[in-house]
Amino acid sequence: MLNLVLFGPPGAGKGTQSQKLIDHYQLVHISTGDLFRGHISNQTELGQQVSKLIADGELVPDSITIAMLEEEINKNRGAKGFIFDGFPRTVAQAQALDDFLESKRSNITGVIALDVTEEELTTRIAKRKAISNRADDDSEKLKKRIEEYFNKTIHVLPYYEEQGKLTKVNGIGDIEDIFAQIRQIVDRLTS
Repeated sequence: MLNLVLFGPPGAGKGTQSQKLIDHYQLVHISTGDLFRGHISNQTELGQQVSKLIADGELVPDSITIAMLEEEINKNRGAKGFIFDGFPRTVAQAQALDDFLESKRSNITGVIALDVTEEELTTRIAKRKAISNRADDDSEKLKKRIEEYFNKTIHVLPYYEEQGKLTKVNGIGDIEDIFAQIRQIVDRLTS
């Protein structure tokens, strides 16, 4: 089973590259952001809790995130693999994901980190906000999300680097060129 973690700050291109990986390798996309937005739009109890946290620019607690993630994996038992987008965001989440996958006789195959400058992120998200008007792309919330990534989330990378699973890719440039680099990495991991 091919299980990938696509890593990067908000606006790094995770969603774009995830879709290309899904199409190419027939993976199931698990985006915690999409899961959260789904619960919010359906106004579930969980969605109401998540809505307040996201509105404040806070991370959703591990217990809620992991429960949602496990539920999604269990819904897709016949999958060829998964691509995790926006998760894990803490070392505790990475360990919980490893433990859960191990209980399913699987593991993380590789972690791909998209490196993008803060200046580029700001430009991309301003364009995305103009097109999709996502609430979490508001300038103050965005600033907090980017700070959250660089102050907290980025510390997950050494966890995977120690396991020999981390590969960094320059996330600035032509979308197809970036995807070609990612595909080479994934093909190497699966050969």
